[in-house]
Amino acid sequence: MSGVSGNQDVDIDLGQLVRAVWARRLKVLAITALGAGVAFTGAKMISPKYRSETRILIEPRAPAFANAQAADANAGPLLDELNIASQVQLLQSADLIKQVINSQKLYDLPEFDAAANGSALTDILVALHLKKNPYENPPEERVIDAFTERLQVYQVPGSRVIGITFTSKDPKLAAVIPNAMAAVYLATQSGAKLASNSEATRWLEPEIQNLRQKVNDAEQKVAEYRAEHGLLPTNGGANFPTQQLNDISAELTRVRGDRANAEARAQSVRNALSAGEASDTLQDIMSSQSMQRLKSTESGLQSQISDLQTSLLNNHPRLKSLRAQLSDIKAQIRQETQKILASIENEAKVSAVRQRELEQQADKLKANSAQAGEDEVGLNALTREAAAQRQLLETYLSRYREAASRADKNSSPADARVVSKAIQPVDPYFPKLAPIVVVAALATLIMTSIAIMLAELFSGRALRPVGSPEEDAREEADEPTATTSVSPKRIATPSLLATPADGEPPAETQEDEPVVEASEFSIASVSDYLRGSRAPLAIAISPTGDDGSAATVSLARKLAEDGSRVILVDMTGSGLPTDLMAEDRSMLGITDLLCGDAAFGDTIHGDSRSDAHFIPQGISDPHRAMRGAARLSLLLDALVSAYDLVIVECGAADVAGVSRLTQSKDVEIILSMPEIVEQEFVTAMTEFEAAGYERVVLMSDGSEPIESALSQRAA
Repeated sequence: MSGVSGNQDVDIDLGQLVRAVWARRLKVLAITALGAGVAFTGAKMISPKYRSETRILIEPRAPAFANAQAADANAGPLLDELNIASQVQLLQSADLIKQVINSQKLYDLPEFDAAANGSALTDILVALHLKKNPYENPPEERVIDAFTERLQVYQVPGSRVIGITFTSKDPKLAAVIPNAMAAVYLATQSGAKLASNSEATRWLEPEIQNLRQKVNDAEQKVAEYRAEHGLLPTNGGANFPTQQLNDISAELTRVRGDRANAEARAQSVRNALSAGEASDTLQDIMSSQSMQRLKSTESGLQSQISDLQTSLLNNHPRLKSLRAQLSDIKAQIRQETQKILASIENEAKVSAVRQRELEQQADKLKANSAQAGEDEVGLNALTREAAAQRQLLETYLSRYREAASRADKNSSPADARVVSKAIQPVDPYFPKLAPIVVVAALATLIMTSIAIMLAELFSGRALRPVGSPEEDAREEADEPTATTSVSPKRIATPSLLATPADGEPPAETQEDEPVVEASEFSIASVSDYLRGSRAPLAIAISPTGDDGSAATVSLARKLAEDGSRVILVDMTGSGLPTDLMAEDRSMLGITDLLCGDAAFGDTIHGDSRSDAHFIPQGISDPHRAMRGAARLSLLLDALVSAYDLVIVECGAADVAGVSRLTQSKDVEIILSMPEIVEQEFVTAMTEFEAAGYERVVLMSDGSEPIESALSQRAA
C-alpha cells in the first residue's frame, strides 16, 4: 500500500473515496447512460402485457317472495371466512376453467399453447433434459396450465369481495376472460341451487304421501280409543269425569262457604238477643223491610211521646195510648227478629244438607276420574304420535312448496353478484418504461461508484496510517492557537479523600505544568449536560487547585438558577467552596458528620448567593473524620434520594480517593480545569477511563475571582 508500512494501523480515507469517484465522473455518467439505454431497449423489445379485473361480492341472495327469516338462515355460512376461501378455490377449479376455455375457444390461440411458442433456447434445454418437453403434455392440459399462469383469484382483505385478475397480450382478451369467469361462476352457483331444489321435490313427493296415510291412521286410533273408554273431550281440555269432578268440587266449596256464613250470621243474632243488644246493629235484621217499617213506626211514636210530655201529664190518656202502641211495636220487633233468626238457621240447615249430597257425588266422581286418568295415559301416547306425524307432514309440505316455487331459473339466483366488471385496458401494466429506466440508471450509477471505491481500497490510495495517541496529542500541541498564555506556578490543594488516617504518611504534592486556557467546555454547557444525564451523582475533580473548585461552585449555582435541586459537598482540603458559599466559616459540615459531632440535618446549609444547598468542610479534625469514610456512600445515597443532583467537590483527588466515595461506576466525573494543563488532563482522563469511569466531562470555563474569598479566609 502506498505510504503504509506492513505493521502500521490504517484507516479508510472517506474523502479520498469521494474524490476518486468525482475524478471519474464523466466515465460514471457515460456508463450510467449506457445502462439506461440498454434498459430502455430491452423494455421496448418485451411484448406488452395487459391486465384487467372483475370483482364479485359474496352475499346471500333470495327471490323477492322469500321471507326475511329464510334469508337470515342462509346468511351465516355465506359470511364465514372459510366459505369465502372456498369460493376462491372454486373459481380456480379445473372444471370452471375448462368451461371458460371452451366458451371462448382459447385452444385456438397460440398464446395459450406453450409448445407453439417454443424458442431455440427452449429446444436446447429440452435436448439437455433440463426442461420438460411441452409436447409430452396433452393439448388441453397445456392450455389449462397457460391459463392458470395468467389467472389470479384472491380475496380482498377485510371484505367478502373476490377479485378475478387476468393477464394477456391482447387487451380485449384480458377484459373478456374475467367477465366470462364471473358469468360461468354465477351460472354454476345458480344451477347448483336449482339442482338442489329439484332433488328436494323429487324426494319429498313420496314421503308426503306416506306421511298423510300415517297421520290418518294415527288420528283414527285416537278417536277409537277415546270413544271406547268414554274420554269425551271438554272445553278445558280435560276428560269428562275430571271436568265433572272439578265442577262438583267448586260447587262443594261454595256450599260450604254459604253454610259457614249462615251459621255465623245466626250465631251473631242469637248472641245479640241473649245479651239484650239493640237489633238495629245487625245487618240481617236491618236489611228486612218489615223490620225497617217497624223501626220507623217505633221512632215516630217515641217522637210523639217526647213532644206531648212537655205539655201533658204522664196520666194523660193520649200519652197512655201512645205508650201502649209503642209496647206493641216493640213486641212485633222481637217477633220479627225471631223470624229472621229462624230463617237464617233454616238457610244453614239447607246448606248442610246440600253439602252432604255434594260430598257423596264427589266421592263417586273421584273413582271415575281415577279410572279416566289411567285410560288417558294411553290416549296421550296415541295423541303425541298423531301430533308428531302431523308436524312432520306440515314441515315436508312447507319444504315441498318452497322447493317447488324455486324450480324456475330466475327464482334461484346465485349467492354472489358482480360489483365491478373488467374493462379493456388502454396502457400495459408491464413493462413500465420510466420506472425500469430510472431503476436501471440508479443501479448502474451505484455499482459503478462501488467498483471505483473498491479499486481505490485495493490499490491502497484510500488508506491512511493511524498514529499513536501520544503522537496525535503532540501534533495538536504543536498547532498554533490564538488563546495560549502561560500562568505562574501554583501548588494544587489536596482533597479530604487524600487525607490519611492517623499514622498514615501524607501524600506528596507536585507543582503544576504550564497551563493552556480554553473555553470549549463552559459551565453552561456542562450544566445542560448534567440536567439531561440520568446519573444523580457528579464528582468534581480539580487537578489545578482552588480555581477548579471555584468553577464547581459556579456550576452548582448555575444548576440552581436553571431550576434543579442541587447540593454541593465540600471534600476539598482548602475549604474554598465553604468560603465562597457560607456566611460563616465555622458552620458544621462533613467532617463533623463523619466524626459524629453533628446531626445530618444540621450540616445542610443554603448558599448565600443562590438557591443551591451545600455541606461545608466542617470544623472537626479531618484525620479523625476520615476514619468514618466508609459512611460516605450511605450519606451520598441519602442525598441522592432528596436532590435532583449531588455534586461532590473533591479537589485534587485521584481514582483511589473517588473509589472511597462510591463503588458505582454510573457517576459523572467532572474535570474542573479552568486553565487546561495538558499533562494533568491527559493523565486524569487516562486513569479514570482505565478504572471504568466511562463518563468523564471536562469543564474548562473560568469562574468568578477568588481573591476576595481567600483574603477573608486569611483574615
